[in-house]
Order: sequence, then structure tokens, then C-alpha cells
Amino acid sequence: MPSPAEDEVLIRVLAVGLCGSDAHWFEEGGIGDAVVGEGLILGHELSGVIESGPRRGERVAIDPSIPCLVCPPCLAGRSNLCADLRFAGHGRTDGGLRGHLVWPERCLVPIPDHVSAEAGALLEPLGVALHAIDLGRPEKDEHVVVVGGGPIGLAVVSALRASGVGRILVTDRLPHRLQAALELGASQIIAATEDAEELELLMGAVDGGAGVVIETAGNDMALGSALTAARPGGRVVLVGIPWGDRSGFAASTARRKELTLAMCRRMLPEDLVRAAALAGEGRVDLDALVSHRYPLAAGEQAFRALVERSGLKVMVLPDREAE
Repeated sequence: MPSPAEDEVLIRVLAVGLCGSDAHWFEEGGIGDAVVGEGLILGHELSGVIESGPRRGERVAIDPSIPCLVCPPCLAGRSNLCADLRFAGHGRTDGGLRGHLVWPERCLVPIPDHVSAEAGALLEPLGVALHAIDLGRPEKDEHVVVVGGGPIGLAVVSALRASGVGRILVTDRLPHRLQAALELGASQIIAATEDAEELELLMGAVDGGAGVVIETAGNDMALGSALTAARPGGRVVLVGIPWGDRSGFAASTARRKELTLAMCRRMLPEDLVRAAALAGEGRVDLDALVSHRYPLAAGEQAFRALVERSGLKVMVLPDREAE
């Protein structure tokens, strides 16, 4: 059982969502230049209940980022770019795939009473979605294309709808993801293909191109679709993590349109607070994203389901007994 330091509390883990970045750790042993050099507990989409201190008994969403608060990016209000950042399930900082952990109290956000523990764990990907949308700055009457209908892409759809954006097109290879996008508020869907058909459909669906495109798939085909879908002068936000740590695209497409490409790096602390407020107000349905549930003892099966992409969000519940 871990012992909390002065600024920490003990937390019993309730739910852990598995993320696309976890799939990179599982299949590649790293993410880009960050590689596993010793044993590491994964899991950064977390909810739990505090078991020590004055907030004992409070259900919380856990911000996986622990910024130093004193480096230039932190002092500039961009703590997601902290030069000395600790992050759950990354580097030497163990994540939440365990029964208990200790974490700084300042990094804990209360979960509203009627929001489930599983939805509480998904406040982190919703926070990432909010940060990506902030980078894209879509207007309510603007056409937005989301390339990639995995959990982050679906969280983007939910957040866009909650912000009042009405024209949302989602493209993905998997039919069950496209169906989920429609159910969460997408106005149009297009099946992604490896030929020109998808691009022709995209351009026909977004007359003149989309003002904002948010790419969450993390592959060059998706990146190419994102650049094609954007209107001249449009903004493309890249959220997906590429396999092999390299991305490539046709420079002429981006150059002739004078597109703005923004890279999305996790989220800011206030994004998790905003995500909790959206869930508390009932403006997003995070429970609808969960398709697989596993006890901690079935962790390998959970990761297999993650990389097979047979559903939407894979959730590990440490309190659940193995069947």
C-alpha cells in the first residue's frame, strides 16, 4: 500500500480507461523517443475515491499530469508543455492500473454525484478533446471534420455538439465507430477508404472545405484526408499519435491552401474542470463510449481488445472480481 507524501492523498482506483497511447506502449514498447527501460504501470485515464485527508470519501477524476509549475511554459500558462512534467504511465511515473495510488491533491477534480466512475475516468480524454477544439477555434456555423472515430474522435464530436457546432462530419474505417458518431451528434459520416472515393465524398460533403479539421487517427492516410477536407486558409489540428513516430503529407496541398497545422499535446488543468462541468450538466454522454469492461486480473485481455479495435472504449475496473 503506497504512503502519501505531504501534498498527496491515497486514492482507491475505481476505473481506468485504456487509450491509444497505451496501445503504443503495449505494441511498440514506447511512444516516439520515449521508450520503456524498466517496469512501468500504465493507465492515465483515471477515476478513484480519496481514502486519506480531509477530502476522504470524495470521488475524483485524476489529472495524469503533474507539472512543476515553475518552468517557463508553466509560468506562461502552458503547463501541458512543462519542461519537468511527470505523467501517469509514462517515463518513471507509474499509472493507475492498480488498486491504489498516491497523487497530488491539487491534481484531483471532483466527479459530480450523478456521473459514473467510468465516465469520471473519461473526463481526461474529454479534456484532451476540449484542448484540441480550443486549438482549432471553430465557429458555431463553421463546418468541422473529425478524421478518426475512435474514443478521442468521439469525445471531440460530443464536445463540439455541446459547444453548439452543428455541422460535424466524421470519417473512419470502422462502421461501428461511424454509427457511434451519429448517435453522439455527428451530422454526416463517410467511410474511410484507401482510394480516391473517400476524398471525393469529403469534398462533396464539405462544399468549399471545412474551416476546421481535427485529426485523431494518427496515420498518414488520415492526415492526407484532413488536409484535403480543409478549406483554403483552414486550420488542421493533429491529435493522433503516429505509429513509428513519423508523419508525412503532400506539401503542395497544405502549401497551396496556406493551412495552419496545430499539434495537440494532452490538455491543460482547466480542461479537466471544464470536462467535469460538461458531464455534470448532462451535456455529454461519456458512458456511451464504454464497450468493454475487464477486471484488473484480465489486464492482458483488455489490452488485446484495445489493439483489435473491436469496440470503442476499453475500461479496466480494479474493484471488479475476475470471472
